[in-house]
Amino acid sequence: MQLGISKSFDLGDGRTITVETGKLAKQADGSVVVKMGNTMLLATAVSAPEAKPGVDFMPLTVDYREMFASTGRIPGSFFRREAKLTDAEVLSSRLVDRALRPLFPEDYHADTQVLIYLISSDKSINPDCLAGFAASAAIAVSDIPFNGPISEVRVGRINGKFILNPTLAEMEQSDIDMMVAGSAKDIMMVEGEMKEVSEADMLEAIKFAHEGIRKMITAINELAAMVEKSKVKRTYSHETHNEELREKVKSYCYDKVYAVAMKKNPNKSQRKDDFKAVFDEFWATLTPEEQTDENKTLAKRYYHEVEYYAIRNMVLNERVRLDGRGLADIRPIWSEVGYLPMAHGSAVFTRGETQSLTTVTLGTKLDQQMIDSPIFQGDANFLLHYNFPPFSTGEAKPMRGTGRREVGHGNLALRALKNQLPDNNTYTIRIVSDILESNGSSSMATVCAGTLALMDCGVQIKKPVSGIAMGLITDTKSGKFAVLSDILGDEDHLGDMDFKVCGTKDGITAVQMDLKVDGLPYEVMAQALEQAKAGRAHILGEMMKTISEPRAELKEHAPRMVQLRIPREFIGAVIGPGGKIIQEMQRETGTTIMIEEQGEFGIVDIAASDKTAIDKAVAKVKAIVTMPEVGEVYEGKVKSIMAFGAFVEFLPGKDGLLHISEVDWKRLDNLDGILKQGDMVQVKLVEIDPKTGKFRLSRKALMPKPEGYQERPPRENRGPRPPKTENANEQK
Repeated sequence: MQLGISKSFDLGDGRTITVETGKLAKQADGSVVVKMGNTMLLATAVSAPEAKPGVDFMPLTVDYREMFASTGRIPGSFFRREAKLTDAEVLSSRLVDRALRPLFPEDYHADTQVLIYLISSDKSINPDCLAGFAASAAIAVSDIPFNGPISEVRVGRINGKFILNPTLAEMEQSDIDMMVAGSAKDIMMVEGEMKEVSEADMLEAIKFAHEGIRKMITAINELAAMVEKSKVKRTYSHETHNEELREKVKSYCYDKVYAVAMKKNPNKSQRKDDFKAVFDEFWATLTPEEQTDENKTLAKRYYHEVEYYAIRNMVLNERVRLDGRGLADIRPIWSEVGYLPMAHGSAVFTRGETQSLTTVTLGTKLDQQMIDSPIFQGDANFLLHYNFPPFSTGEAKPMRGTGRREVGHGNLALRALKNQLPDNNTYTIRIVSDILESNGSSSMATVCAGTLALMDCGVQIKKPVSGIAMGLITDTKSGKFAVLSDILGDEDHLGDMDFKVCGTKDGITAVQMDLKVDGLPYEVMAQALEQAKAGRAHILGEMMKTISEPRAELKEHAPRMVQLRIPREFIGAVIGPGGKIIQEMQRETGTTIMIEEQGEFGIVDIAASDKTAIDKAVAKVKAIVTMPEVGEVYEGKVKSIMAFGAFVEFLPGKDGLLHISEVDWKRLDNLDGILKQGDMVQVKLVEIDPKTGKFRLSRKALMPKPEGYQERPPRENRGPRPPKTENANEQK
């Protein structure tokens, strides 16, 4: 490999991207460094020389990692080093994987690993939009067989203008955040979120992205042309076949499989048994000499090919589907809210043989998820977790923790719902979707169930959201195609497209599309979007039959939360020395009180499941930040008794003197039997000393003046004081 070959190009807005090979990681089959500004990615590709025996699939691994050193930071974890991939890194890895995987040769089964490292970042550029470009370039400069290259870009839109690979600051103003991957000819993958955009606008965004993708692919091709190793791709033979057996399977099974498909059976398990029976019947026709383990493995592979073509042709020819539905028909839907009595919100959403049990839990700021990555540090107050247990498909398999698929499906549902949360939301909200049955579109069932559970909880969402998964079957020879609404698991597996669309009645909020074929005309994509719009509207109508708007009140056992804004200078007074005052308020009221500085204000969040407790805490906080006013009446607590009166705390942290002469209209020699420490007493603030700021209180001002009461003359009009003596009795 030559040293230091590079190619630079302008993305179209004055920003230059450089891709270089031959300097780093030269023992990998292919490696590149991609640079944009001060952001740099290292991508490597390595593939084993031969496939492992018996492997009949593409064992591809794609990992995207963000190194903390890239931003001059040390990881905040206990071990102070990068650990397993974060959810954000998993999502970026999936985006690259889904774009690359379809373009490896169908019979190429060697272990292949693509690694992308963020090695430098200036934090203004979101590096994940360059990951697909870097990965594809690393494969392009290698001898690994690949029907690419591809590239990947992010599309934003500000004030109606599309932007390619926007900066992080620009993304805050954008109403579209969409990743698009494709080859020079075709779109391969789309995923993103939008703020209720139209189908036409989304299609224009994809077209805009494709123009940028083509520029990047041109640069990859020009770089690869300068690398000798990439000019001759490796030869391989990763599959063996028995063409005679293949023909036997096809001739015996095709018509029988077509007939099973035409039964229009909505039961997935029964269909599976019927298809298996065809293979078992065929296998029984072979001689004992032919019934070898090797032949059985090949026969199953050939039988799968027969299923693939027979079912696809049935749909294209008959315009009917495996379960008997028309192309645009939606499976039967039923839903229920409040199914779990102790959850803050819950819903069951069932569509055909796909079912989600979803819960909503409300928490405080203390429940926020802390995010610590090289690019972003902060907290997340909206979480959505998707679980896919093996029993949902009738299987018994070990559960090894959260997989990449679960992370991806949960993220899609989160993006579909998050922009419909109330703008003034003060809660941390966690949605959990447990898939109890699965036969296609479980992520879209999560979106629907999540909407229902939020409304059951009483979260005042702006608009309900529904989701639908669209499929596609095409025949390039005849030109026939069929766009399928609300696809089954079999239709996803055997079809050419999985296109998930989520949105409200007014527009799209999230999409995810994966293509498995070359060439999807924009006209077909537009039809799929319009068909999805009608399907979403139907599903939303069924959901509204269960609950049409958020409940007016939270459940009785759900936490209530009140938010107060106080002047910033009072934050310390509310917290108190060492947190003494805020801790005492929480103990006395049974609430959770959180306070943080925000500009010129302090934001105080008070949470409890008991409204009375919240009211008490609110009163205490307001009392602390209330400025004493002369003439106002307060309920105070006697803090200490002195010979000349009592000190009364009439506001938190504010004591005033209740002089003995202001306790009662009659003359008192002492306060015995009148007041004691700890007594609650109503007082009136009669004076604030302008020099010292001390407060003078009066109790008698709130008592009726006795009839005939004679005011004592002022001191200056009472004559001279008698001389002091040592003996008070002699003075008398």
